[in-house]
Amino acid sequence: MANVSAVINSIRNIMRQDRGISGDAQRLEQLGWMLFLKIMDDKDQELEIIKDDYESVIPEKFQWRNWASDPEGITGDELLDFIDSNAQNNKGLFATLRELTSIKNPKRAAIVKEVFEGSNNYMKSGYEMRKVINKLNEIDFNNSEDKHIFGDIYESILQELRDAGNKGEYYTPRAITRLMTQMTDPKLGEKVLDPAAGTGGFLTAAIDHIRANYVKTVDDEHILQQSITGWELKPVAYVLGLTNLILHEMDVPDYVYKDSLKTEYNSIGRKDQVDVILANPPFGASIADGVETNFPKTYRTKESADLFVILMLQLLKPKGRAAIVLPDGSITGDGVKARIREKLLKECNLHTIIRLPQSTFFPATVSTNLLFFEKGSPTKEIWYYEHRLPEGQKSYSKTKPIRFDEFKPLIEWWHNRKETEVSWKVKVEDLKDWDLDIKNPNTKVEEIEYSTGEVLENLKTSFSKANNILLEIEKLVK
Repeated sequence: MANVSAVINSIRNIMRQDRGISGDAQRLEQLGWMLFLKIMDDKDQELEIIKDDYESVIPEKFQWRNWASDPEGITGDELLDFIDSNAQNNKGLFATLRELTSIKNPKRAAIVKEVFEGSNNYMKSGYEMRKVINKLNEIDFNNSEDKHIFGDIYESILQELRDAGNKGEYYTPRAITRLMTQMTDPKLGEKVLDPAAGTGGFLTAAIDHIRANYVKTVDDEHILQQSITGWELKPVAYVLGLTNLILHEMDVPDYVYKDSLKTEYNSIGRKDQVDVILANPPFGASIADGVETNFPKTYRTKESADLFVILMLQLLKPKGRAAIVLPDGSITGDGVKARIREKLLKECNLHTIIRLPQSTFFPATVSTNLLFFEKGSPTKEIWYYEHRLPEGQKSYSKTKPIRFDEFKPLIEWWHNRKETEVSWKVKVEDLKDWDLDIKNPNTKVEEIEYSTGEVLENLKTSFSKANNILLEIEKLVK
């Protein structure tokens, strides 16, 4: 068994030596397609054993096992040529896989093609690339322990992705995805969608939840395989998400490389609607020019999170359930924002809002909320729950992220709701302009007691400061 953490650290250090890679985003894109190929091949080898007639969609020459698995295999310029060549009589790996088709397994071939159309090889040294390949070969993705450890390492790669510039929308802490999934409780046979799927965190949480609670037979597993869908626009997040789903035993992930906001709004019919939506839509992200015109006039805006709310309402079946992350900026404000909230509250029962500490999505310091709703009947009352930082902790950070066990009191409260110091209930008719930014009415202002001596000392300091200001003003007037 490999020390997966050490392997990933070594790869990071090797890539830093390569002049072709400039910064974390390129390094992660490079690592993304290499991991994808390796994991694909590990899975292909597993399927070849299980299924008699299984054939990999990747041509033999470009299967990882045939060019990458031998530590003494091709290297230097020969390796770069193998990857990058565009010569008609000697197409390299990228040129071949960007045109990949398969009669036997067209969907799997389309996935590989999509990955390589959206990825690049940035490495300029075939020798450094060989070192990276050899390091990746220390991980066996068919070994359950390696796979389990890699799940944790994967999280750290996603965190790096989040920190590599403006990538905040890619990453939702695992504790949050697990809580939202558990409280929404997707069941076997229900269609689950994340239209802003990033690296697949919500979908893998849904897969784990359904497998743990509802999958009992091979037929059940087959149903699960058909019921998970993700859409993602950013190429690096797409590749990592796809790889994440393959690692979670999804044979042909329904993971689509697309701009969700370009979905033809008026053409979304019953056949396109889903039972469950779990999502953290990008907020503050730029949208493609003119995308808002795809939406009804009264809801047009340039704010991505608000457009996603309208899209998700359309994508939910009647009685469909959703759990989504929204910033404070989307639950308050007038004009189009208020109209979107009015639509949400009139068409859905928004039964719960969980208010999170500002640092939950570290390093972003945005106040966020988890909204849980069911489509089909209007909201009459909303329960609010304020999740507070652990005692003695001033904020969440890289070394102290939010943990699932912090939600124990919340989960207990969820099933037996009553007003407490951290929970309160609001009737929808008491909302002003559909404003959902309701502060905790039970928060007590801490009274600080001072001794007489301290009060006199504070007064003396205040008088002294006031006197100095008056003297300064006098000088100016003269």
